[in-house]
Amino acid sequence: VQLQASGGGLVQAGDSLTLTCAASGRTFNMYVMGWFRQAPGKVREFVAARTRTGGQTYYSDSVKGRLTISRDNAKNTVSLQMDSLKPEDTAVYYCAATSFNGPTHVVNEDNYSSWGQGTLVTVSS
Repeated sequence: VQLQASGGGLVQAGDSLTLTCAASGRTFNMYVMGWFRQAPGKVREFVAARTRTGGQTYYSDSVKGRLTISRDNAKNTVSLQMDSLKPEDTAVYYCAATSFNGPTHVVNEDNYSSWGQGTLVTVSS
């Protein structure tokens, strides 16, 4: 599956932003979809993931309650709604697809086989 992320931009602290990842191919609903981010000078980290049918979600502690992952299998898209943004949310955000499931697997970027190109989110204070 090929992925393309969009929706990044420059916002102020406290603002909201929605990222969208569009997938090509007819196998989108076979993948668990995730979002990762990489802040300047830091390693890439897990943000959120949603299972194939959307019934289970996973979030990192740093974004829980502020970011919401959703998916639309009919449209082959996965979105990341980001509310109450903080300067520390500044990063390049990547969407990714994995065949693995379960909390210990979806947080590991090595388990993801397809990646989008990344979209930059900058949160000013």
